[in-house]
Amino acid sequence: FDNRHVVYVWLDALTNYITGIGYDADGNHGENYKKYWPADLHLIGKDILRFHTIYWPIFLMAMGEPLPKQVFGHPWLLQGDGKMSKSKGNVIYADDLVRLFGVDAVRYFVLHEMPFDNDGQITWELVAERFNTELANVLGNLVNRTIAMINKYFGGTVVKSRTENEEEPDAEFKATVTGVAAKVQAKADELRIADAISEVFALLRRANKYIDETMPWALAKDESKQARLNDVLYNLAEAIQIGASLLDSFMPETSEKILAAYGGEDRTIEDCGKFGLRDSVTVTTIPPLFARIDFKALAPEIEKIRAAQAAAYAAESAAAAPQKTEKPAENPAEKAEANADGAEEKTPEISFDDFVKVQLRVGEIIACEPVPKSNKLLKE
Repeated sequence: FDNRHVVYVWLDALTNYITGIGYDADGNHGENYKKYWPADLHLIGKDILRFHTIYWPIFLMAMGEPLPKQVFGHPWLLQGDGKMSKSKGNVIYADDLVRLFGVDAVRYFVLHEMPFDNDGQITWELVAERFNTELANVLGNLVNRTIAMINKYFGGTVVKSRTENEEEPDAEFKATVTGVAAKVQAKADELRIADAISEVFALLRRANKYIDETMPWALAKDESKQARLNDVLYNLAEAIQIGASLLDSFMPETSEKILAAYGGEDRTIEDCGKFGLRDSVTVTTIPPLFARIDFKALAPEIEKIRAAQAAAYAAESAAAAPQKTEKPAENPAEKAEANADGAEEKTPEISFDDFVKVQLRVGEIIACEPVPKSNKLLKE
């Protein structure tokens, strides 16, 4: 081995992938090992790519075991211009995000903001912005106002059209909606998860546009347009159920709420490519999925989080710092005697203002040699 590299911890850590699912050194592998190994995909952070693409394959080949089929080192989410750091006080913890925005909103942000081949950005402000513009405006607004219109105009139930005569832009709308499943599948297969979830939101935006194009509120004023109004709202309900089913992999709780509100079930990826699977759709009113957030109202809570982190870091630093050894208390009589003999009092600590006057000098090391019987110490 090259003594510049320490591998023992990785030998122990990486073999957990197979020992945890029943690998046996004598070949008597458990059923889970036979079922799950070799892995279709190792999804890891890019900073440990070396260990998963050099050390781990070497270990497996030495044991005669098959290699994982694919390794993907995903990028990072950076805070502003750099990594999160306790010392910088800029760490954003998932628990805090979930408490303020909800778990599915956090899932959406992390998946959507992390590109395939570059680092993403995360800030409190950016999470709130995406929450309002994407989740509240695009998704939540579509789901809730469609429910409201079905309730208002048809008592909560719309039926599949009994006529094959479609009006504009129905054919294009249906083709767009049913074509999204294949696009999501293709992006996911390429591990372009941000692009996959963007395809789902493209469907949702198209549904919002369909509302503007068909203007259900105008159709409702014309008694002769009731059949057309039913078809429009049924088409919207179908599109929303397909979109919700495709969201299940990314936002499972939200997907479940939407499908329950529309009385439907989670569809397979194949069924998401089909339109008009249900003869009727009955909706149930639900609270807003994502109520818009006023970031100014969140600011005090975020400051509390930052302050708590700063205090915790200061406490950790203080605990890790070398402790001063307390000197035994002086005997007053001995101290007086020493002073009488002309001993000097201890110099008091200087103030910070005096400390900043200290001048620092930089020196150049001109010679350096190993310290005998030491692997790491150098004598300058």
